[in-house]
Amino acid sequence: MKNTALTDIHVKAGAKMVPFAGYNMPVQYAGINAEHETVRKGVGVFDVSHMGEFILKGENALDLIQRVTSNDASKLYDGKVQYSCLPNEDGGIVDDLLVYRIDEKTYMLVVNASNIEKDWNWISKFNTNGVEMKNISDRTSLLAIQGPKAAEALQSLTSIDLASMEYYTFKKGTFAGIDNVVVSATGYTGAGGFEIYFDNDNAEQIWEAIFKAGEPFGIKPIGLGARDTLRLEMGFCLYGNDIDDATSPLEAGLGWVTKFSKEFTNSAALQQQKQDGISKKLVGFEMIDRGIPRHDYEIVDADGNVIGKVTSGTQSPSLQKAIGMGYVNKEFAKEDAEIFIKIRDNKVKAKIVKPPFYKA
Repeated sequence: MKNTALTDIHVKAGAKMVPFAGYNMPVQYAGINAEHETVRKGVGVFDVSHMGEFILKGENALDLIQRVTSNDASKLYDGKVQYSCLPNEDGGIVDDLLVYRIDEKTYMLVVNASNIEKDWNWISKFNTNGVEMKNISDRTSLLAIQGPKAAEALQSLTSIDLASMEYYTFKKGTFAGIDNVVVSATGYTGAGGFEIYFDNDNAEQIWEAIFKAGEPFGIKPIGLGARDTLRLEMGFCLYGNDIDDATSPLEAGLGWVTKFSKEFTNSAALQQQKQDGISKKLVGFEMIDRGIPRHDYEIVDADGNVIGKVTSGTQSPSLQKAIGMGYVNKEFAKEDAEIFIKIRDNKVKAKIVKPPFYKA
């Protein structure tokens, strides 16, 4: 089990620690609902240093990214971030990721913790033109400071004008007295905020500076439990739940990051799937009757026929109702369609809704 550079701090703060993607991670401190509320209304800090970071550098770096990712990275400019995915050769997804353009010949890829080795090997397989690749995951810390008060809480720590940063952009600068920190505005909560990347050696100094600067704004540490409820309220996919090696980006509603203006891994087959039409689709739903949907629960029709399965589900802290996502046969994917979730052999009524579930 790996630790992040901040594990001891989490333990001292009373965090409940759990194994996640091979790391010892804080799942909650004060409780998931309270932490969820802190991020929606104020500002909270997630340690997400378990995520992976790769640097791709050289004349052919963009060409390699274009070949392995579904989105069109040629649209990026210095300081711009792009959401994308790595399609496999069988119609599924190796991983979803973020692509950061540092300069014309240098990119940073941010991948999911559970897929670091898998993604590295996959991209390396296509690196036939001498792109310099560095896996900096083990020496890089990543904090996500999320919530509507994030810019105010952090501004005293940097000369970067945080409030003016556009969504899916980043800047490099000095943060909490540390040089060469990457500050980005992407986010996985729908509450606004920033992610900061820095060397492990500076982790404790930056953590302490953030909490000192954020104290007047009620800043709190937040665990991965609230991260999951926050992302689900926005309808954001979680790799291993909502997307995986067997789900196509088109089925997952990721057609917007699947650009057929270029060739990439399995692009011809995916283009054919787009023309032929998909047979199943990832949808959002909310429960009408009482019951909480969980991963892998069956989705059935009124007659009890299996029409799909739940990929993510929870009791939404913001909405005070149970919500979920799952794949259903395409004919059941229409908004407001009635479906049933099989919970302990009972059919529990739900209806299809269009994410995000939570609208700020």
